Amino acid sequence: MAVRLNFVWLTLALSFFDPTCNASPVRQRSAVPDGFYAAPYYPTPYGGWEDSWKDSYAKAQALVGKMTLAEKTNITGGSGIFMGNSGSAYRVGFPQLCFQDGALGVGNTDHNTAFPAGITTGATFDKDLIYARAVAIGKEFRGKGAHVFLGPMVGPLGRKPLGGRNWEGFGADPVLQGIAGALTIKGVQEQGVIATIKHLIGNEQEMYRMYNPFQAGYSSNIDDRTLHELYLWPFADGVHAGVGAAMTSYNAVNGSAASQNAYLINNLLKDELGFQGFVMSDWLSHISGVASALAGLDMSMPGDTQIPLFGNSPFKFHLTEAVLNGSVPVDRLNDMATRIVAAWYQFGQDKNFPAVNFHSYVSSEKGLLYPGALPVSPIGKVNWFVDVQADHGSVARQVAQDAITLLKNDDNFLPLSTKSSLRIFGSDARVDPDGPNACGNRACNKGTLGMGWGSGVANYPYFDDPITAIKKWVENVRLYDSDDFPHTLTPSPTDDDIAIVFINSAAGENSLTVEGNHGDRDNDKFSAWHNGDNLVQKAAENYKNVIVVVHTVGPLILEPWIDLPSVKAVLFAHLPGQEAGESLANVLFGDVSPSGHLPYSIAKKENDLPDSVTKLVKEIIGQPQDTYSEGLYIDYRWLNKQGIKPRYAFGHGLSYTTFNYTDAHIKIVNALSSALPPARQPKPSVAILSTEIPPASEAYEPAGFSKVWRYIYSWLSKSDADKAYAVGSSSSSKSGSQTYPYPEGYSRVQKPGVPAGGGQGGNPALFDTILELDVTVQNTGSRHKGKASVQAYIQFPADSGYDTPIIQLRDFAKTKELGTGESETVTLRLRRKDLSVWDTQKQNWVAPGALRDNGKSKRYIVWLGEGSDKLFTRCFSDTLVCERGVEPPV
Repeated sequence: MAVRLNFVWLTLALSFFDPTCNASPVRQRSAVPDGFYAAPYYPTPYGGWEDSWKDSYAKAQALVGKMTLAEKTNITGGSGIFMGNSGSAYRVGFPQLCFQDGALGVGNTDHNTAFPAGITTGATFDKDLIYARAVAIGKEFRGKGAHVFLGPMVGPLGRKPLGGRNWEGFGADPVLQGIAGALTIKGVQEQGVIATIKHLIGNEQEMYRMYNPFQAGYSSNIDDRTLHELYLWPFADGVHAGVGAAMTSYNAVNGSAASQNAYLINNLLKDELGFQGFVMSDWLSHISGVASALAGLDMSMPGDTQIPLFGNSPFKFHLTEAVLNGSVPVDRLNDMATRIVAAWYQFGQDKNFPAVNFHSYVSSEKGLLYPGALPVSPIGKVNWFVDVQADHGSVARQVAQDAITLLKNDDNFLPLSTKSSLRIFGSDARVDPDGPNACGNRACNKGTLGMGWGSGVANYPYFDDPITAIKKWVENVRLYDSDDFPHTLTPSPTDDDIAIVFINSAAGENSLTVEGNHGDRDNDKFSAWHNGDNLVQKAAENYKNVIVVVHTVGPLILEPWIDLPSVKAVLFAHLPGQEAGESLANVLFGDVSPSGHLPYSIAKKENDLPDSVTKLVKEIIGQPQDTYSEGLYIDYRWLNKQGIKPRYAFGHGLSYTTFNYTDAHIKIVNALSSALPPARQPKPSVAILSTEIPPASEAYEPAGFSKVWRYIYSWLSKSDADKAYAVGSSSSSKSGSQTYPYPEGYSRVQKPGVPAGGGQGGNPALFDTILELDVTVQNTGSRHKGKASVQAYIQFPADSGYDTPIIQLRDFAKTKELGTGESETVTLRLRRKDLSVWDTQKQNWVAPGALRDNGKSKRYIVWLGEGSDKLFTRCFSDTLVCERGVEPPV
């Protein structure tokens, strides 16, 4: 038995409500600012109309058609926190499903790989490596018998640099997130494991994210265009990749809780993006019963209400009751159950899928089968200690190594000689003395920082720390194992000594607080933890040559020491997972050249960015309002617009060698014949099961059944079932219950579909390749091998009529390792969507370059470069000419 470990239940995120009605608990709420509104959108679109899912839906409908009412409602939720997995329908052959964290490896188990975090993976800018990591993760989840991988995380996007969970995603750009997320989904699902794209949407800070009895979770107030062009973008790419599951966020969006936000789930996800899988709540974020079902939520996880461990649930037996009394239409329940079963079929889990062989809450072979039922749980074998690591350590090491980002290297100080005399400073240089897994959910910062904290972590099978790896390369090494600079240095520094200073900055989930940081970096903010800036300064005062190695969840302000003449080199190693040592040593000593690039910008000072992204929302009374007043302008987009030069820009990364980029070409693959994509084709009709309210007997609790205490079931007592059925059967209205207060705009009539939809991810034409660019990359250095990253940025026509960021990332490619003199031609592709903006009036994607003046199309410029601040070639979409050596726009 495996269950998703999450300690959110320990927080004050509790709620009192009637799960079978639309009433919300009494909480202090603040008004959402004018212009932000979660529009109603009903009913939930049926799944099953998309071609690649039709066979799975046909099988699912056949199976769901055999289920009783209680079996259908049973599979729409978990069995309770600490209890197990989702509900089952064993009578017809549908098992419990195992849902498991984390985003960087199988969580809360053993004999697994702790891969580098998402932010590290994004820093590779290497599609092949991103995919290889995903394949390995998928194999490990399958090997442990976990049906559902609770990743990838593409929300938060990284809007707030201090946000607690940014490190689980891939970087502060929608295209980087979208490409990496889609590749992760592909790699995982090819192993027969269902991937979960999360969190939908706007969970950009951890503090105040959850609803509780006294206060609503904060509302992320996002305008329509910003929502589409930034925050929804990677979800669209994930849905286009065929993702099987999606998870809503804890917070509200435009005033409505994400788990019951019909505009988000029904309109954007299931209609516009054509999502065919099932939507689950985040753990203990589910705050209503009927309202969330009508809004498109398909599964409640882990099944409990926000006050857990009482055997109560917004769904399960309350959903059974709501269907019998007519509040929830039968076709909505059928669609919920069918979506869940269809995903199971879609990835072949009906055939030879391994049994769950581990327990998230018990590390011994035998233990409590249902820990939530303590002290009356039966005991049995719960762990088989299956080793799923295979050769995945090498994949993890390659990702960690190729993500290392060289920010500064004065006078080519790196790589180091193996004859160097090294003095190592900082506790981040070695593993936690109490062991790498000493702190549950990694909720401490006592050694090399390999990952953040919270539900997105995995146990380390071992930890290869930097100091051990460095000592394999150099004999003359001294570690000063403290974050305070020594009062006396023994031996005294000499001109030959090189100081390597290790500093870090951690963050994680709000359910846990570490050194005063409540998930977000609200205490240390943009400074290194443990007085790390001072440690660097002191080292620079005492040594002529200093190297700084940074393990961090996100950007830091480096100004206190970055320009000190003794600071010769700076490496961001991000969050390397278990392979922190050899991956770093290989770069330090020149076995490989660094090839990572920043997945975010590093500003010179906090107020170089707008307050709306640097300040954390901290309202004490009322619902906190987090208004995205900066719109499209986050990270490098904001800095470019304001003409502010960062210390290091998004995409920046140095190498030990040099590269030349020549022979760039651009061609049109598919012409932009119109500004709008072709009109959406009519949505195919789908077969539906009976919509009649089933007999009450389908909900009766079996006679003589022995219940597990606190376990969540879907049955009702005979009297409760009969009472609910009497209400439902007496209603003459085909629009639903006569007594339930349906939300504004509620309807049971299926809509034809919004114009921007039509396929998985949106209108299929949005994913057509329009422009293709080739460029030849040559290693022109004389000593070192290396890999080069080519990044493509779009500059929209100046006369497009739309306000657009100066440049925006649209694709990237990485070469193989090139020896001196070797070259490789890489190809980058831009899709119709990459050349489009979201038009809020037309409610569709518009390609301004297809608009014509005097018969001529408007001009896009595609910039090629090594980073957003290092653009070397521009290519024109109208003349199909590429030019080198021109002044870049930023």
